[in-house]
Amino acid sequence: MSGKFEITNMDMKLGTTLKIKGKIASDADGFVINLGQGSEQLNLHFNPRFNDSTIVCNSRDGSWGEEQREGHMCFSPGSEVKITVTFGNDGFEVKLPDGHQLTFPNRLGHSHLSYLSVLDGLSVSSFKIN
Repeated sequence: MSGKFEITNMDMKLGTTLKIKGKIASDADGFVINLGQGSEQLNLHFNPRFNDSTIVCNSRDGSWGEEQREGHMCFSPGSEVKITVTFGNDGFEVKLPDGHQLTFPNRLGHSHLSYLSVLDGLSVSSFKIN
């Protein structure tokens, strides 16, 4: 399994885009990308789960919100991926490797994100904010 990639002083403002490239571990059950203010305050929790063939998105402000599930699974263990997250006024637009797009609202209402973590089965090879 892959380790933890974490940034605690990121400068991501409304209107910017985060691009993450990496490789999914061959033994992964899924992976997690978190964006927010810290591990207990997440504006976007993005969690593809291979066993369920679903992508779970959620927010966390001390406790978890209501899950949003997307049945479009284009990730597989051992594959190289590129994921793009655009941080807009209304929320997040996540572009998946096959071009499919999903949206998730900015439930916590922040206009600046300082925290990024990538956990479990994804090894990050590059990331860029612009």
